[in-house]
Amino acid sequence: MPTKRDYYEILGIARNATDDEIKRAFRNLAFKYHPDHNRDDDAGEKFKEVNEAYEVLSDHDKRAAYDRFGHSGAEGLFGRGFEGFKFGGFGDIFDAFFGRSTTATRQAPQRGADLRYRITISLEETAFGCEKEINIPRTENCSLCQGVGCKPGSQPGRCPNCNGTGQVRRVQQSIFGRFTTTTTCSQCHGEGRIITEPCPQCRGTGKEKCRRNILVKIPAGVDDGSQIRLSGEGEAGTRGGSTGDLYVILSVEQHELFVRDDDNILYELPINFAQAALGTEVEVPTLDGKTKLKIPAGSQTGKVFRLKAEGIPHLRRSGRGDLLVTLFVVTPQSLTEKQRQLFREMSDSLGPAKGRHQKGRLVT
Repeated sequence: MPTKRDYYEILGIARNATDDEIKRAFRNLAFKYHPDHNRDDDAGEKFKEVNEAYEVLSDHDKRAAYDRFGHSGAEGLFGRGFEGFKFGGFGDIFDAFFGRSTTATRQAPQRGADLRYRITISLEETAFGCEKEINIPRTENCSLCQGVGCKPGSQPGRCPNCNGTGQVRRVQQSIFGRFTTTTTCSQCHGEGRIITEPCPQCRGTGKEKCRRNILVKIPAGVDDGSQIRLSGEGEAGTRGGSTGDLYVILSVEQHELFVRDDDNILYELPINFAQAALGTEVEVPTLDGKTKLKIPAGSQTGKVFRLKAEGIPHLRRSGRGDLLVTLFVVTPQSLTEKQRQLFREMSDSLGPAKGRHQKGRLVT
């Protein structure tokens, strides 16, 4: 356990200091280290140390015991010292000298909480937009008392404790003069009024829980993780405060055929050796249906065809992204004997595959 500092050293006074000198030193240090005035990390500990020193040296009996026996003598005579001292505990000394002047205002209107709701939509719905009806739980103003909290036909009464101000003022006399302490009324909690006849539906809270169906319009072009803000569809405010908002968060399902890349759509088209070598025309799926695509003779795996404006509509400007079709030449895994013979003949007629390397890559 760390050794306690000498009380006279803490207050910065001589051992023969008078009562006035002790009091004056305490005032200066209490102002200096009180947490209301000093935000340093160690200010609180120093303030407690100053209070402890003053508590002993300002009392003639305690001071005499301390002068004779030191800290151990004081603890033996007066209990376990001051380890249990806490601000606002047994008579915060700062209050006794300086008072506290605080300001408590009547409770202001408070905005209602925002809500979040997640829904899942398809890739097609992100492309063309849609409408979704959702059912959300939320807190609303009581439908019977309209949020007042009183039984219909009655009105809240003025709080007798604070006379309707929501504040209780206390005047305290100290050696520096009169100080006024203003605190929030404990009976009405700063409202300035009390409910004598509570609403039977909300029991005086002015609120009730319910579920609401809300239609959400989803614009074309949204993406996974997009948020749609519905103003005023959150929880009800307090004391006349505005209603919060509802944020709808979108999750997009994985598509069976397509992958989205920004506003473009990626699609892998499988073709066989003959189609790649001879060229062909195939049907390609798009978000709007099927369309024709010409594959030129000699096309290789990895070749990309761009179908203009077949992708996702741009969210904040006109136009659409593209559909990027990547060829994938499929090697057959099982052949009939006739097919094997045909491939042998074709292999003999073609000879070894030709190509050249450029910068470490094969160029056909």
